[in-house]
Amino acid sequence: MASMDGTVALVTGAAGGLGGAVATGLARECAVVVVVGRSTARANEAVAGIRRLVPGAMLEALACDLSDQSSIRAAAADFLSRHDRLDVLVNAAGVFRKEREVTSEGLELTFATNVMAYFLLTNVLLDALRHAAVTGGNTGTADRPATPRVSRIVNIASRYGNVKLNFDDLQTAKGTYSYLRSTPPTMLARVLLTQEFAERLRGAGVVANAVHPGLVKNTSLLQDVGGPFRWITNTFGAPAEKAADTPIWLATSPETAGVSGKLWAKRKELPTPGMGADPEARKRLWDACAHLAGMP
Repeated sequence: MASMDGTVALVTGAAGGLGGAVATGLARECAVVVVVGRSTARANEAVAGIRRLVPGAMLEALACDLSDQSSIRAAAADFLSRHDRLDVLVNAAGVFRKEREVTSEGLELTFATNVMAYFLLTNVLLDALRHAAVTGGNTGTADRPATPRVSRIVNIASRYGNVKLNFDDLQTAKGTYSYLRSTPPTMLARVLLTQEFAERLRGAGVVANAVHPGLVKNTSLLQDVGGPFRWITNTFGAPAEKAADTPIWLATSPETAGVSGKLWAKRKELPTPGMGADPEARKRLWDACAHLAGMP
């Protein structure tokens, strides 16, 4: 019996690349996998692609524009109309944008997708994650070890180097815009939000961890920016299936059921230096995101 039999997982960015590889891996573990794509057509196409690799996979398509908060709330409501539990949430969607764009809700697109989507989607699904923690787990059999009752949040992030968040300009509205200015701080923000979720969910049976997957080749993530960065990534990056190993491990392994608030790469914990070790920074970011999401 596979490790996720009877569980429900939701994966954003699952229309291809790393998110698609993670969704495929979870489907192989016999989870019911909710495959999130930007549109109904893309989500359905992703479901068909995974099913070709995993015949008999239990898959559901879910359309969501993760740059749009109203779309996130609608997608979450759709999911919750079908499921009262969520055992695994993998936030894998992300964007690199060559030019600054503003969403219909007035948010800078990179920040909206890379940060606000992680914050808002996780928050609106917290009750389902908590419920799965109460009702999940198994007592074990002779050929299947017992697993704790724990739900898991896995956030795809990155090493962020010496980057700091400019709390006076989180959405890169000042100065000259570039993806090199806008995107790296969002990776730090994901690490900080992961830490804050871990702290707020302590004792609730829900763990949250972030993953640095490294360069992942041949994805659509860098399609807009192109240039040397895309060439380097496609030349030296790992295949998505290999990069998906640590996220899947965090989502499924009994040995990761008790760890929370960490950044991982290749199944090893990474340090979070600088602002990534500052509790005040993560609380300040949480408050800023809550304000933008209209949450108390």
